[in-house]
Amino acid sequence: MRHTGFRRTSVAIGACCALALAATSCGSGGDGSANGRTRITVNCEPPRSAKVDRRFFEEDVASFEKRHPDIDVVAHDAFPCQDPKTFDAKLAGGQMEDVFYTYFTDARHVVDIHQAADLTPYVGDLKSYPSIQKQLRDIYTVDGKVYGIPRTGYSMGLIYNRKLFRKAGLDPDKPPATWDEVRADARKIAALGDGTVGYADYSAQNQGGWHFTAELYSQGGDVVGPDGRTATVDTPEGRAVLKNLHDMRWTDGSMGSKQLLVINDVQQMMGSGTLGMYLAAPDNIPILVKEKGANYDDIAIGPMPGGEGTLIGGDGYMFNRHDTPAQIRAGLKWLDHMFLTPGAGFLGDYARARKNDAPVGLPEPRLFTGAADAKDQQAKKADANVPVENYQAFLDGNQRLRMKIEPPDAQQIYSVLDATVSAVLTRKDADIDQLLKDASGKIDGILARS
Repeated sequence: MRHTGFRRTSVAIGACCALALAATSCGSGGDGSANGRTRITVNCEPPRSAKVDRRFFEEDVASFEKRHPDIDVVAHDAFPCQDPKTFDAKLAGGQMEDVFYTYFTDARHVVDIHQAADLTPYVGDLKSYPSIQKQLRDIYTVDGKVYGIPRTGYSMGLIYNRKLFRKAGLDPDKPPATWDEVRADARKIAALGDGTVGYADYSAQNQGGWHFTAELYSQGGDVVGPDGRTATVDTPEGRAVLKNLHDMRWTDGSMGSKQLLVINDVQQMMGSGTLGMYLAAPDNIPILVKEKGANYDDIAIGPMPGGEGTLIGGDGYMFNRHDTPAQIRAGLKWLDHMFLTPGAGFLGDYARARKNDAPVGLPEPRLFTGAADAKDQQAKKADANVPVENYQAFLDGNQRLRMKIEPPDAQQIYSVLDATVSAVLTRKDADIDQLLKDASGKIDGILARS
């Protein structure tokens, strides 16, 4: 939902880029060959304003071309990596790069509109592919065919302030595991006074709908049924989510009086030391420290409360349907070099990241399995410069959770659910049953039109 191509390992030192029209053509370049070399255009190069990330990216492209002198990589930059307002137009207009960045939620759509190359005949050449987590590979697999390669993944958890936990008499090494415990801990934190808020949640700009979805997953519910055509929010699990928010807001007073918050508001509160807990992925942590004034020692993350499930997301690359076989093979080699070699490349060179004051040791992304994961984790541990013990509860708890991707038509659905969440947090007399009934009907309409 909120990810815009940030580096998962060093969010604070720069943002990845986005699709952009450069001086040269963005789209697939004819047969992709020039002077005997295979030419590929790629996107999500960090913008020049992100000086360190830009340098890393250029270094890695140069080392790739040195290793593969028969391949010419032309990178395009801007921000964000994908602009939803122009994405479909670029696809339809033939302006998309040969190898292009996508959110997980784009995969099916790009395939459905016939703009993705089928990678199935070539994916065997991608040596890292079998080591990527299957649940992430499956996101880019449609009707048994492979149409994309995951690059990063994230899962939601509960970020909390260890300093406030201690001050409120709570154990900072034991984050709440249930929503009842979240509510009880939030009351104790809010009781500290001086404007301290126990728990905060988003409720505007579609972010409230996104968090409702995550909280529904945590209760064992779902937004859309298995058929993909029917809303499933008007359920006991949906009521439990809204009832909990309502009671924390109005009965306990542990969510503060200011509502209609978005991610930046909540990050500011956590960074200033006035917030106890909020839902987020681990990549929020360096933002809290580098941009919002927090200290790594004070910030920890636990698993999603509820014990049933958590929302996952992330990004990857797909290939232009006009790509030649040579371009597809070249693009897969480029992905392997840049992103998919454990302990190396743009996302995995932890020694380089540490030397440039980027955080190393965050619990995600965790892209690989088996020996590849062990190698990546060992390399990360060797160069860790953050308190990794603060994230162990998150790693342990995630092993027991069901991992669920965002629903189809996510942004439209989040817009509907935004209104549902904001009503509960701004109106003490909000009718939860009616809100869920109305939301369900609207979501059914969205699904029927898609």
